Amino acid sequence: MADMYAPLRANVGMLGQMLGETMSTDLGESFLDKVEQIRLLAKQSRQGDTAAGEQMLQLLTALPDDQLVPVAKAFNQFLNLANIAEQFHTISRNCDEMVCVPDPVEQLLGKMLDDGAVDQQQMMDCLLNLDIDLVLTAHPTEISRRTLIYKYAAIVDCLAALENTQLSERETTQLHLRLRQLIAQIWHTNEIREQRPTPVDEARWGLSTIEASLWQAIPDFLRQLNDRVQDRTGEQLPTDFAPVRFSSWMGGDRDGNPFVTAKVTEEVLDRNRHAAARLHLKDIVLLVDELSMTKANDELLAYTNNSPEPYRVVLRDLRQKLRNTIDYLNARIEGHRPEVDFTSIIWHEDDLKKPLMMLYTSLYDCGMRLIANGLLLDMLRRIACFGIHMLRLDIRQDSSRHTEVLSELTQYLEMGDYASWSEEEKQTFLLKELRGRRPLIPNTWKPSDDVNEVWSTFKLIAAQPPRALGSYVISMASTPSDVLAVQLLLKKCGCKHPIRVVPLFETLEDLTNASDVMQQLLSIEWYRDYTHGMQEVMIGYSDSAKDAGVMAAGWAQYKAQDQLVAVCKAAGVKLVLFHGRGGTVGRGGAPAHDAILSQPPGSVAGRIRVTEQGEMIRFKFGLPKVAIQSLALYTSAVMEATLLPPPEPKAEWRDCMDRVAADSVAAYRDVVRNEPDFVPYFRAATPEIELGKLPLGSRPAKRKVDGGIESLRAIPWIFAWSQNRLMLPAWLGAGESLQQAIDRGEETLLKEMEQQWPFFTTRISMMEMVFAKAEPNLARYYEKCLVPTELHHLGKKLIDRLQLGIDVVSRLTGSEYLMSHNPWNRESIQLRNPYIDPLNFLQAELLGRTRKETQPSAKLELALMLTIAGVAAGMRNTG
Repeated sequence: MADMYAPLRANVGMLGQMLGETMSTDLGESFLDKVEQIRLLAKQSRQGDTAAGEQMLQLLTALPDDQLVPVAKAFNQFLNLANIAEQFHTISRNCDEMVCVPDPVEQLLGKMLDDGAVDQQQMMDCLLNLDIDLVLTAHPTEISRRTLIYKYAAIVDCLAALENTQLSERETTQLHLRLRQLIAQIWHTNEIREQRPTPVDEARWGLSTIEASLWQAIPDFLRQLNDRVQDRTGEQLPTDFAPVRFSSWMGGDRDGNPFVTAKVTEEVLDRNRHAAARLHLKDIVLLVDELSMTKANDELLAYTNNSPEPYRVVLRDLRQKLRNTIDYLNARIEGHRPEVDFTSIIWHEDDLKKPLMMLYTSLYDCGMRLIANGLLLDMLRRIACFGIHMLRLDIRQDSSRHTEVLSELTQYLEMGDYASWSEEEKQTFLLKELRGRRPLIPNTWKPSDDVNEVWSTFKLIAAQPPRALGSYVISMASTPSDVLAVQLLLKKCGCKHPIRVVPLFETLEDLTNASDVMQQLLSIEWYRDYTHGMQEVMIGYSDSAKDAGVMAAGWAQYKAQDQLVAVCKAAGVKLVLFHGRGGTVGRGGAPAHDAILSQPPGSVAGRIRVTEQGEMIRFKFGLPKVAIQSLALYTSAVMEATLLPPPEPKAEWRDCMDRVAADSVAAYRDVVRNEPDFVPYFRAATPEIELGKLPLGSRPAKRKVDGGIESLRAIPWIFAWSQNRLMLPAWLGAGESLQQAIDRGEETLLKEMEQQWPFFTTRISMMEMVFAKAEPNLARYYEKCLVPTELHHLGKKLIDRLQLGIDVVSRLTGSEYLMSHNPWNRESIQLRNPYIDPLNFLQAELLGRTRKETQPSAKLELALMLTIAGVAAGMRNTG
């Protein structure tokens, strides 16, 4: 086991030593000694040495004010460096096969073609029709600042270079020097943002991930995929093949975020287009150097008037048009509205794609396929994936905001109050207006500010080219009128092209009713015609889990998808399911491959949309080689779920899950809703209140400023419980319901489900991972320091339930210890614990201090924020 992780441990040790040298230079040898003493005591405490644990606590609680920030910073940065080393290890040349991800596409092709499970034509048809849309979202779960992320990426480059066995001693010395410089830069950079990012800042962060990693990863992945397919089938993939595309909510998600306005969305759309033009220009500049050939086909020669360098004539024209495009967009971003001749810029995808395809065809016709399939093919594939808009921007808005618009309008027109009408009355009105031709919006109407903002967004949508936008997602959709209302507003604002209008079913009740709502909609002839045979539905994971607990929510999500597949099949409509997942188990998080393969059979069918949120974007796509792995995992999983779908669950499995889900939601709500001491305990035992001060994302932590726990967003809800290591949202209710099933005599059935049903297997596996991260002793320490004595009874009850869950899961898996089947993840958790523990103990101490002071010092608050950032880095997922 030690040999397997030796290269990883060597890199962790080297980076840790360099961090120590930086701290020693900055703060002295005695400070470094103290940090190292705390670390060793934490490690000994983990090994059962209670005296070492007590000594560590004494050191932490006795820290003078001027050492609080440096100590928190030291452990925080060590965990970030450990994350970098671990992420690099999975793509390292020295990576052991048990840790590295084998090529999932190659494995799948072998599984299908070698075993004869799928014939070659079926496989190619599925591959060529894949539609995987990864939606980048700016939920406030990315702790690290963008400036630090760039430095982390540079460290990975150095680690990769050091693996070259042909390096000279001087080259090795230079790389070590560069590493020390980067670590010193990180140490002397403030890890906590001074100001909360704006929605535009978040959108720029998303673009930076594409520029730094995905721009290179996409053509590299497709080249690798093409090689695999060609080896197996002899066939080449098309030049415009794009199985994976990217969309974004950054700058478009206005649900509960008052800072996302129509003006902000317009700026983000311009910035997305600007980034694409800038990156395409870089490729064109390189192609001008490369394509110096004189031989061309008749089409290209005619197009360039028989120029001696026909390829360069076309490329120079594109280069100038892209420069003009960038100048035009710069002016728009600065707030101007310049006049422009649209023939002088790249404004439609074909403006760029058609000339490049002409060059590609000419090279092919003239026997220069090797040249055609170089950078030119890479550029064509980037256009297929990113277009000229980089990311398709989704718009998301709460259903109640559309109701406000129509209510205000109908009252102005003296038609009554739309909001007070029955569902039948709303549908009658909406369908009459949708089918009719008369204008609904009078020129004399002057809407209120809130309504005008919603209306301005619709007018902005109408002015955009179709490829700039993705879907219009309706939060808290619960009735057919919620969908029809958006379609009416789109029509009345003059939107000429159909945009996908997507209901988001979030709560347990909405998930249960989802199929009925869609059945009603699809029974309306006008609506069915509008869909053009394709219906997208979004499944919410975060709010349903917060509403009902993970076990009941997970089953409700599964059943909703299963029923939606049947409804759409009966209506002759193709279904696209949009999964609103987060990084944590409490928000539907699971390894992408496992998550996709655990969906109901028939629910994928070659098409899927999935949110990638917060820090998970960096972990999955932040480095080109890691991004290639992630893209391959998504591609292989969607193909496998389509061609080799999971088995239809047995009737007795479904019946069992119905009972488990009912017991689970009852147990969960018994605590979260019915226990009068729960909210006071939660607010005392976790840094929930303090999280609101952390400038993570642009969106407020609560939907309503004066709301209680029900208005708290799912992200801070989960973030808070992960900080005190109780991890409550990811397991509460599940262990109790499984134990009740065992008590009913269903243990054998549960074990069968765990072994044979991917949905249940994944559910248990994710709970096992959460239990491995949970630390009841740390949770008790938070309680001891922060929670009034009269509430301690609830802490004992919660920890007893946690232990029940651990016992039940271990019983069902038959494992001696948690995650025994996943030694890499287990090792990863154990590697971090000695560094997270001091941060947890220090955080509890700092929470106690800040809560006692009316006006805590800036130094105290910064130290607290650093502990929050450090624990988040150590846990590897926050919200």
